[in-house]
Amino acid sequence: MRTRFRCLMAAWLVMTAVLLLVPGEARTAPETHVTVLGDDFLWGVAASGFQSEGQSPDSNWARYIDVNPGWDRLGDSVDFHSRFRSDIALAKNLGVKVFRIGVEWARVEPQPGVWDPAAFAFYDDVVDAIVAAGMRPMLTLDHWVYPGWEADLGGWRNPGMVADWLTNMRKVVDRYAARNPIWVTINEPVAYIMHEVRQNGTDADHMLNQVAVAHNSIYDYIHQVQPNALVTSNVGYVAGAESQVNGPLLELIGDKLDFIGIDYYFGYEPPELAASTPGDETPAPAGMWDLPTWPEGIYFALQHYSQRFPGKPLWIVENGMPTDDGHPRTDGYTRSDHLRDTVYWMQRAKADGMNVIGYNYWSLTDNYEWGSYTPRFGLYTVNVRTDPSLKRIPTDAVDTYRDIITHNSAPANYLPARPPTDCRLVDPPASCDTPVTAP
Repeated sequence: MRTRFRCLMAAWLVMTAVLLLVPGEARTAPETHVTVLGDDFLWGVAASGFQSEGQSPDSNWARYIDVNPGWDRLGDSVDFHSRFRSDIALAKNLGVKVFRIGVEWARVEPQPGVWDPAAFAFYDDVVDAIVAAGMRPMLTLDHWVYPGWEADLGGWRNPGMVADWLTNMRKVVDRYAARNPIWVTINEPVAYIMHEVRQNGTDADHMLNQVAVAHNSIYDYIHQVQPNALVTSNVGYVAGAESQVNGPLLELIGDKLDFIGIDYYFGYEPPELAASTPGDETPAPAGMWDLPTWPEGIYFALQHYSQRFPGKPLWIVENGMPTDDGHPRTDGYTRSDHLRDTVYWMQRAKADGMNVIGYNYWSLTDNYEWGSYTPRFGLYTVNVRTDPSLKRIPTDAVDTYRDIITHNSAPANYLPARPPTDCRLVDPPASCDTPVTAP
């Protein structure tokens, strides 16, 4: 998930147009509550390997942490490596149908061409536990982490990176295809690229092309081994600039996506706010928890990809709301409010003909947010820095999510806790061309 690059890359392309927007005719809310998601809708939870497992081997990200002294040390994170059975039980108790986790390349291939049987045994146990709990595994092949030996070769600057990557990923696919997982090839590739540019001096255009080759190649291989597989590479949606940010990637891999995986978190961040400097009247957000949260934006994210890929299934692979070290938000908006509001707008999208088939909450537990334990996203919060027991503490959203899954919808006749805001702050220009209203 989630990086701070967001709109800085491309939002200047839309800023002038946004200032001139005049809202179009609004799409009004239905008069009655209708459950439209369908009995086959796939509710899930999401996590990643490096961010939650602990006991991490040498990798590019372990090294990035070492050279950034201002970052939190990883430690054992929330120690999913030792606690996966109890965490999977927490997910089962929610009633979810899908559990997303990664299979870490750095763990299973610690040396070139040498695979660790104990590492694969660990993932065997994780996948078996997910299946035994009545859930389908969603396996991420690359969640931004590769082995230290590959980092020594330059990472994505290495001409042999794609070949090395495919050698490992084919091994993983061969091992788990029989368990009928859903596959995520590469998590949020554009955000991945931005991290590699910053931390490893990688050329963005070169890596974009390499990532596309890697995705397209492993997509074909997965379908050879698991013909009916569902495969995606999830995009980190950037409101107001999605076509500019993720559009080039989709041009390269769009034909090899069985569904469009969308990670949605924040509304439009005006460039003058995102790039503010000391002395500005409006300071830049202090952290993720201060970024704009407008849940109706998920409607426009789904609309964007329903128009870009008509009829293709859409899945919210990640969605959640950060808080500042677990403290209540200053605006009083709770995790439960945000979850109910999000589901309400997904239902509206489905009612308007968008083929949304699944939703994963990010994340089951708090974890390591790429340099910090301060942003908290978990349904269960974990005080990594202060609690050696790493107790899983349920937030208000645990019961809320369980109730939503049980009824397959937001509560009957639910009205969003956070009503739609100025369309210019959601996902312009689309959110002003066809704004939405709530009762």
